[in-house]
Amino acid sequence: MENVTTLVPKKEKTILIFGLSSFVGSNLAEFFKKDFRVVGTYNKNPVFIPGVLALPCDVLNKEEVQLALYAFKPDITIYAVGLSSLMECARSPELADALNASGLFNVVEYCQRYKSQVCYISSGFVFAGEDKHYIEMDIPDPNTVYGKTQASAEFYIQKSSLNYVIFRSCKLYGRGHLENRPTTFDKIQKDFMDRRNISCDDTVRTGYLDIYYLAMILKICFEKGVKNRLFQISSNDTATFNEFIKEYCEVFNEGTSLVQKGRWNFPSMSPAEDQLKFELDISNIEGFLNINMPSIKESLELTFKRFMGKAKTRSGRSSNSDEVTFI
Repeated sequence: MENVTTLVPKKEKTILIFGLSSFVGSNLAEFFKKDFRVVGTYNKNPVFIPGVLALPCDVLNKEEVQLALYAFKPDITIYAVGLSSLMECARSPELADALNASGLFNVVEYCQRYKSQVCYISSGFVFAGEDKHYIEMDIPDPNTVYGKTQASAEFYIQKSSLNYVIFRSCKLYGRGHLENRPTTFDKIQKDFMDRRNISCDDTVRTGYLDIYYLAMILKICFEKGVKNRLFQISSNDTATFNEFIKEYCEVFNEGTSLVQKGRWNFPSMSPAEDQLKFELDISNIEGFLNINMPSIKESLELTFKRFMGKAKTRSGRSSNSDEVTFI
């Protein structure tokens, strides 16, 4: 009798995303659903993503958080809840602390119980914006409510969780999944479409990455089983928002006549200050995963291909060699 080998399909890992309706949460769900079983929670903004199970949950309610983790017992739990606008955080510090920190505390507690890895998305705003190259070991010194809540969350996870991974990121951009909550990128594209002038800050420098770069890095780390690490991710260069939009114009073939230099009403930034710089050192993530992070222009080229197809060469013909090198 011939031996018959039965192929058993590899068990998919389950990812639970708290904050499925957020910009970060919805895009990560869209990316991960191809390779993982993805479940997400929302609070006041229901979202529909084909292939992703969505259910209501208030992260400030410990019983609801416990029920979500007990029901799905995820391998990985991503916390994408939060108030990410610096101005909104400054206006509503108690709400910012509740969503960016207190809700996370509940999630971390039950992730411990159900042996799920916690993945937290932080930002470079845990620093003060000095003219320096920030490394992972630098002590956070935030001067905004948003930065303070994220620094508090980072500290709590590292002290309380036995299985975590934290990604301290530069500015992330891309399209959202809720029509009533357009992202900054959505608004910019609509402004160009409607031929409206765009006032762009020229005082705060940071990196800019397409949200899918974050997703790709998370996927590599999840597959490698990376745990108990904090990584900084960013483009390999920085820009003000004004410079970023001009790069956008070059890649997306838009004119710059609508782009006007402005000044962001950055919380805690005095009128006398000329510039704040949030430059994250990325040598750790590049060396650990053997990757090269893209420039802002390369990130925008990936964005262009995701949304519109292949870029054009100077002669107007499409090019197959204009790929972004990531790994």
